[in-house]
Amino acid sequence: MTSKLNGDKAYSTTRRNFLGLGAIALGAAAASSIVPVKASAAIFSRGSQFDGARKITFRNSHTGETFSGVYRVGDKYLPDAFDRINIVLRDFRSNELFPIDPRVIDIIYSVHELSGRNEPYEILSGYRCPKTNAGLRSHSEGVAKNSLHMTGQAIDLRMPNFDTSQIKKLAVSLKAGGVGYYPKSNFVHMDSGDVRTW
Repeated sequence: MTSKLNGDKAYSTTRRNFLGLGAIALGAAAASSIVPVKASAAIFSRGSQFDGARKITFRNSHTGETFSGVYRVGDKYLPDAFDRINIVLRDFRSNELFPIDPRVIDIIYSVHELSGRNEPYEILSGYRCPKTNAGLRSHSEGVAKNSLHMTGQAIDLRMPNFDTSQIKKLAVSLKAGGVGYYPKSNFVHMDSGDVRTW
């Protein structure tokens, strides 16, 4: 399910491969009892009030890579956009790719909209392979053994010139997944799992 980038070669995938990987990842997440996926229906609604385009902009703080573009139009997620999103949010330590859950992108999009800010997000962590997660866990009590980062359902972020405590409040107000606040490290964790806070 994961793919590796080889050196400086650009990663590319066919639309069929992308959709297959996404379906496998989402199906596995939904079927797993370890990875609950309940979240507020309003964020992911397919109602007519969400017919417009959703655009998100973020920068990976470790690689400097960016994504800026429309990732969803109405109830359709755009595979080409997720090809790029998966690259930018890959595990930069192992260079492994994994399909990012579109719902977590909906969550960070909604929080950004509520913030009223124009600045892009700074992403600290997207997908993490099990080896990376275990390594980080051995050095920090704040890394979960069964982290949703390993299933592409979690993102750690901040926004330049915007208080992370405010990002946390906005995220919690959505009731659309997990929200973790790390004031000492100045970032907020958001995921598409059960509604919970820490």
